[in-house]
Amino acid sequence: MSDNEEGQGPKSTFSTYVAEGDQLFQKGEYVKAIESFSTALSLQPDDKNCLVARSRCFLKHGDAESALKDAETSLKDNKDFFKGLYQKAEALYNMGDFEFALVYYHRGNKLRPELQDFRLGIQKAQEAIDNSVGSPSSVKLENKGDLSFFHKSNGVRSKHLNHSHKRESKKHCQKMDKNEKTAKQLLGELYSDREYLEKLLQDEDLIKGKIRTGERVQDLIVGCISYLDTRTAFWQQQKPIYARQRDRKLMQQQWNRVLHKPPSDPTRYILNSLEEIDTALSSGSTDSGLKKACELMKVVKEWSGEVLPNKREVLGNLHSCIGNALMDLGDMDKALHHHEKDLELAKKGDLMDSKSRALDNIGRVYACIGKFQQAIEVWEEKLPLVCGGLEKAWLFHEIGRCYLELKRYSEARDCGSRSLMAADDISDEKWQLNASVLMAQAELKLGNYKACVLHFERALDQAKLLQDDSASEAIQKALREARHRVTQ
Repeated sequence: MSDNEEGQGPKSTFSTYVAEGDQLFQKGEYVKAIESFSTALSLQPDDKNCLVARSRCFLKHGDAESALKDAETSLKDNKDFFKGLYQKAEALYNMGDFEFALVYYHRGNKLRPELQDFRLGIQKAQEAIDNSVGSPSSVKLENKGDLSFFHKSNGVRSKHLNHSHKRESKKHCQKMDKNEKTAKQLLGELYSDREYLEKLLQDEDLIKGKIRTGERVQDLIVGCISYLDTRTAFWQQQKPIYARQRDRKLMQQQWNRVLHKPPSDPTRYILNSLEEIDTALSSGSTDSGLKKACELMKVVKEWSGEVLPNKREVLGNLHSCIGNALMDLGDMDKALHHHEKDLELAKKGDLMDSKSRALDNIGRVYACIGKFQQAIEVWEEKLPLVCGGLEKAWLFHEIGRCYLELKRYSEARDCGSRSLMAADDISDEKWQLNASVLMAQAELKLGNYKACVLHFERALDQAKLLQDDSASEAIQKALREARHRVTQ
């Protein structure tokens, strides 16, 4: 771009530059992709999805600090924006801040437990901590590790902690004393991390500093300690899928295809295989992903429960992957069979996250083949398992669409209203748009034309904010028809 062109500003629309950036990212041209996303952000500086997209480019280009900055900016107005949480965790992981990355992977997993990316992030962060720290018995508190991520603040350093610092430190120390043995068992090797954080909290100079993003070091340390304390129950009741067993080493045997012996590290083998499957499916290589998933399932079925304690969860995950691949290929009958197998395994193992995922997918199959009543029944069974506003907004919208297809317009409108409430709670523009359109369509069928116009007008505003030209055009056409009905 020449200086003259640069001085004239962007030549195209926000959505055009974003699409261009996405294409360049897929081609691996990360520097050019960053330029496209940066131009898009000059038009809409606070677009969180564009910030996340540029953050991914920065990570691929090796600039983890810039990636972290973009990720944190995307979280400015919504701390529960799951894409921003994942990107922040990825940036921290690439910077070597594995403990903090683990915190954000867990936060994202709590919000969106159905997403495999967060579970994989938890696993790799834990393993990075294992590799860098070693076993708890060998770790000494004097080992301070890499403190390069702390940025000391300028100014006079106090020689003494103020009263609030003392109270917080004392509070956490007392909490630790109550259940030390239990905490050690539940946190495993992460227990040494908690001890390490406690020691940092006693460093009077350090806690007055700030990290690069401006957060106080003391607040960050106290928050991490509190997080570890409150999550001990989580480690006991709901270990992430494929989490490494802390109390013993897995069997160390050579991989032998003929005898169907497990590899030296079954967890790592499965994790790598699942990443390959997910990459294939995400990139559009459905046949390849399906083949890999079927091959892995054959292998896992040969293993005993001793080799793979969470075998049921792994098989359920594979059934889900295969089912989704078959859906993409249009084989709905076989897809339904695999998703029902996933549900069966989830119910046997009392795996609530897996059950939610399976019900989600079964409902999608039914909706795709036009069995809308069955889809509604399955999705209504899923409703008590919903975690987070985004999933709630999506689910109520899909149920409402089924009611619309069944010409049950009052139920469709009610579901649209609940979807809109959920979308408003998390300020998600996309689902605000979708829910508003659903409500407008239901009101149109019910003959409530004024209400229909109001919902279409709100949907049009959302489409313009999202720079969705095709949606704007379709809504404007529907809005003209609705206004005409009002004047008749």
